[in-house]
This record gives sequence, C-alpha cells and structure tokens, in this order.
Amino acid sequence: MPHIISRREFGGLTAVLGAQGGRLLGASNRVGKLDDTLRYAIAQRKLPAAVGMVASEGSILYSGAFGTRDSSGPPVNTDSIFSIASMTKAITTVAALQLVEQGKVKLDEPVSQHLPQLSTLEVLEGFDPETGKARLRPARTPVTLNHLLTHTSGICYDIWDRDMFQYTSKTKGAVPAVPPLMFEPGTRWQYGMGVDWAGRLVEALSGMNLEQYFQAKILGPLDMRDTSYLLPTSKFDRLVTGYARQADASLKQNPRVAPRVPKEFGGGGGLYSTTGDYVRFMQMILRKGRGSDNVRILEAKTVESMEINQIGAATAGKMKSYSPNLSSDVDMQPGATDKWGLGFLINTTAYEGGRSAGSLAWAGLFNTFFWIDPKRSICAVLMMQFLPFVDKEAVGVLGDFERAAYSSLQAKP
Repeated sequence: MPHIISRREFGGLTAVLGAQGGRLLGASNRVGKLDDTLRYAIAQRKLPAAVGMVASEGSILYSGAFGTRDSSGPPVNTDSIFSIASMTKAITTVAALQLVEQGKVKLDEPVSQHLPQLSTLEVLEGFDPETGKARLRPARTPVTLNHLLTHTSGICYDIWDRDMFQYTSKTKGAVPAVPPLMFEPGTRWQYGMGVDWAGRLVEALSGMNLEQYFQAKILGPLDMRDTSYLLPTSKFDRLVTGYARQADASLKQNPRVAPRVPKEFGGGGGLYSTTGDYVRFMQMILRKGRGSDNVRILEAKTVESMEINQIGAATAGKMKSYSPNLSSDVDMQPGATDKWGLGFLINTTAYEGGRSAGSLAWAGLFNTFFWIDPKRSICAVLMMQFLPFVDKEAVGVLGDFERAAYSSLQAKP
C-alpha cells in the first residue's frame, strides 16, 4: 500500500516519500525498515491493517499506512479512524489535572466531596463458602483523585482481576452502579475503571459532559479534529472495522455498522481518533504542556508529575487475563519492573533497541499502542483494530515497529 505523505524530515535529511508501495525515493532507504515492518504485519502476520506514526516534539518523522479498512478492500490511510479504547484515559487524566491546576479539586482529597456516591465504598473480603455471596466491609481509606488516576483505587476490571472476575461470574455480570473495591485504596496497583470515575468528576466540576469538555479544553486547542466520542456520518468511510481472533487463529471481521451515539461518555474509553491526532496530543506532553501554536494545555510542573512514579513500591502493567477472547496476559516488558505516573505506564529500564528508561506509554483494547520518550524527544503511535488485546501478532509488530523507529530515525540524543 502506498505512503500518503510527500515530504518528511529524517534527522536533518529531507526525504521524498513515493507513492509506490511506500518506497522512499532519492535520499535514504532507512525509512524502508518502518515500511517493511508494517508491510510484513499485513503479509506475514496476516493482520488486516496497521497505521503508524513517529514524531519529534515539532515534526512528523514517519507516517505509514498498510492494509485495508475492511474486507471489501479500501486501503487505510494515515487519516483512517480507529476506536482507541483506553488511550482515552490519558486525555481524561489531562482534563482532571486541568481542574487540579484551577484549584477545583485536589489530588489527595476524598473524591466523595464532589462525587457523593463514592462516600460509602465497600471492599470485597471474599465469598461465603456455602452461598457464594460476596463478603463486603466498609472501606477504611477514602478514594482520592490520585487513586483514580493511578489505578490504585481498588475499582478493577473483571478482565484482569481474579476477584472481580469471580464477583461478576457469581452475579452473572450484574454490577452495582458503584462497584465494590477489590482492595483497600492505595495498597496496590490493579488496572480498572478509576479513570471512568475521574471522568465523572470532570463532568461534575465543569458542568460539561466529557465530549464538550474535551473539545473545548483539549482536542480543539490541539487541532485534534478527528478525535471524538461521536462519529458523524461524513467520517464513517474512514472508520477501520474491527476483527476478532477465532479458535482456528483466523481473524473474523465484525459487522460494519455505524456506531450508535453513546448515552454517556466514559473517561476510561470510547474515543475515536487517528494517528495524526494522537501524535498532536503526545507532542503536547513532549513540550511540557504546550500545543504547536504555544497554547498552554497544562503547566510544565503538572506534566512533570505525570512522568514520575506515583505508586511507590507497587508494580504496574502486569495483568493476567481471565477473558482470553478479550485479552491475552499483559506484560509490557517481561522481566522488568514498570511503574505508573499520572495517566501513563513508566518503564524503569530501557527497551532493547527501543524506548529510553522513563518513557511513558499505554494502549487500547483493540491493539492501539503509543509511547512517549521524553529523553530522546520522540513519540510514536501504532494503530490496529482487532481482539484479543496484546495478541502475539500485535505485540510482534509493535516490537518490530519500535526497533525499526529507533534504528531508522536519528532521534535527539
């Protein structure tokens, strides 16, 4: 599939990108490594589509799109639209931190001061061996915004938490509006729905729903025109269709239907976006809170707080899956210890041939991934659209793409 860009800078070299299979014409063949990675994902890993972009804080260094929008054959482009699921969480975190800067909420105060429904939380202690009924006790520690943003609140997804999976199994999926906590707030890290509650906090304090708030305070100022909870009819042709891995290892396409307008907007997921839009968001982080036209989204000291460990001795990013159709086991850097800042996973050791120690990252359930490397002033995003999350082929192309990016592009030392 062809590249869709005409000119890009690679470490000071200006290269002309051709429209013939993504070939680089004239200056250097280094970009071919990135092209080959995505092309290999389609041809050999048998993935429907992969779109990737690499950038510095001020320039797009690489952009490529390979594969098709769906089985009918239209090619994807770098303005193709993906469901980015939990990549929404970093944007919600920025929204919440804007309100912290404005003095409307504190990171360490009980969030129940603004969300009264969180004032009487209960912690799961186990299950009655005879009836199977959940044994609950009142939480001793109030949940704070810091807990919500760092996944230390005890509000957990049943996909990756054994106790929550057991709870929803016994209740046949029925969960109260305020779910029980799986542990005392602040005692460990476990990925969950805390950022959804942070989103509700943003709505309560701002008087706007998340779509309105994001567009006014983050997406609009950053010129992220294709990022929204809503997908208008005019953009439906650009939406990449999802697939699901089957028992025979094939990928089955989901029905291609226009998304419904959501009844509410969740801070933990639900946005649609493009690689170019998400790069604008990541570049804002690299610029310590400033957009490309110098618009201030966050204060520099706030961004710095997002980039440092906020969970103490706890370990983040290791998650055993209890729903293999939705996710494989998650271990972003096997053998290494990861931490969590505000909104991002933080790797404490460098990836071999890839991102520096202290880089920021996360992903979306449908195998969309990003990382931000402040030490080398590089960010990158890779978008695919299939389940399960961290499928071995998705992880394979992510690793290949990252290594190709660092070996191909002359990043800032």
